[in-house]
Amino acid sequence: MNDTQTPPPADASTGRVILLTTSHRVAPGLLSWPAWQALHGADAVLCGDAGHPQLPYLREAGVTVTHASPTAEELVDACAGGRTVVVVATAEGDRPLTDGLARLAGSGRVAMPDLELLPASYDLPGARLLDLVQVMDQIRVACPWSSQQTHKGLAKYAIEEAYELVEAIEDGDREELREELGDVLLQVVFHARIAEEGGPGEEDEPFSIDDVAGGIVDKLIHRHPHVFGDDTADTPEDVKAHWLRTKAVEKQRSSLTEGIPVGQPALALTAKLASRVRTAGLEVELPSGEGIGYELLTLALQAEAQGIDPEAALRSAARAYREAVQTAEAATH
Repeated sequence: MNDTQTPPPADASTGRVILLTTSHRVAPGLLSWPAWQALHGADAVLCGDAGHPQLPYLREAGVTVTHASPTAEELVDACAGGRTVVVVATAEGDRPLTDGLARLAGSGRVAMPDLELLPASYDLPGARLLDLVQVMDQIRVACPWSSQQTHKGLAKYAIEEAYELVEAIEDGDREELREELGDVLLQVVFHARIAEEGGPGEEDEPFSIDDVAGGIVDKLIHRHPHVFGDDTADTPEDVKAHWLRTKAVEKQRSSLTEGIPVGQPALALTAKLASRVRTAGLEVELPSGEGIGYELLTLALQAEAQGIDPEAALRSAARAYREAVQTAEAATH
């Protein structure tokens, strides 16, 4: 006889298996309506994880859940007579069970129940950020190096990662861009995690990543009245004007120079100062002096007036110079 057999025809008596999956990034109990319907309509609900976070909410809703990890054969038998069995998947998944069901279905010797995968909750956009926060919490507690870090100690890494991000952008390398964005994001989450612990003084009041995110959300909404309010903006120039007016009211600066970090690269510092001056329509007499510094100052101001970022322009030229150096090196070998 041929070992390959035609499987018995499926009918209502073979029953139904529903594999219910949930996301650990969504609050337990927040399940879809089809999921609740399946749970309440099932003849049996099984879960192999007695500590599954959904179980208290299912039981509170009147769903009887049996702690069991059936084999594929046992599950097929449980569906006999047209029964519907819901399996609440564990966080790690139920790979042995699904592999076993696939083998049974492929054997051609068993009348299989209807199989359905039913996502009961979904990840929302940005859900993996919750994983990052949780991982950072663990690292801060358990890692000998990370647990000792401070804001000041990490400051240099924020600068390095920002420059590496800029390099990825200028190179047009999207794979590198994704990685460097992650490294910059790590710095934000790391600093926020340290800030949760507060400090010795009253000025060191704790704050969390939620406070950081909430602050920037509020700021973005406030500074985009043309998106979230009744104002209108038809051009990028209109948007910039809105932004500058709002910032002026928020900051109440006594000088145009306030809020410009003097520790940034000199060309970028010069361009930022020049931008503030030009926007304010302020006439400023250039300082008199001799030497390369004042010549560079003049060139940086000219570049900004022409809409050119002097820092980016010099960096581009420096990269070309680096390539010339590499060419010269290759010619000597």
